[in-house]
Amino acid sequence: MIELEAPAKLTLSLRVVGVRDDGYHLLDAEMVSLDFGDRLVVDPSGHGVTISEPGSSGPVDAPEDDLVRRALQAVGRTASVVVHKSIPRGAGLGGGSADAAAVLRWAGVTDTATAVALGADVPFCVRGGRARVRGIGDEIEPLAYREVVLTLLTPPVFCSTPAVYRAWDDLGGPEGEHGNDLEPAALQVAPQLAVWRDEFADECGVRPRLAGSGSTWWVYGEFPGPGRVVARTTRES
Repeated sequence: MIELEAPAKLTLSLRVVGVRDDGYHLLDAEMVSLDFGDRLVVDPSGHGVTISEPGSSGPVDAPEDDLVRRALQAVGRTASVVVHKSIPRGAGLGGGSADAAAVLRWAGVTDTATAVALGADVPFCVRGGRARVRGIGDEIEPLAYREVVLTLLTPPVFCSTPAVYRAWDDLGGPEGEHGNDLEPAALQVAPQLAVWRDEFADECGVRPRLAGSGSTWWVYGEFPGPGRVVARTTRES
């Protein structure tokens, strides 16, 4: 058995700077990896992908379009993989991308073309650390490591990334006032996010920012509490 770490990813800032003819959005973002994430247990002699969620009775089969399945196919490997989830789904923390990146690293495949074909966040998750990410996620500019402490709050709200980007288009491509252009669109898709943001702000005295397309709110500093994760940035994977 081989154990792989899949660190969570946090987008500190995100600007949408254009839209390609094929509909893909062009980004200019700063991303960092964090000191918590999913854990993958790989048996190279086995077959199949299962997912173990916190509080579940046991692993369940991953869907056919699961990113770990797709990553195995992309690198031409077969294995039994159990994904022990700690990164909430639909939270904007790159959970599926981090899992796929862990498989790519295990297989020794780190080229950007393979990674970005799986998803826009996968190339960064393969590298980790801190970087400026542009294009459709395929342009990675490493940045100097900075140790930062952050507090994250993930509401029980699922934000569909495609739905958020569609809403951003429908709203006319607004610029977010707090470093994330997708925040107005995420609030359009899931208005209840504003309630969690405001309660979080009242309790820590800092205006939270949205992680990626949501639904996680985050602030700089250490503000432990129910439903929150205090995390630190990490170096390259």
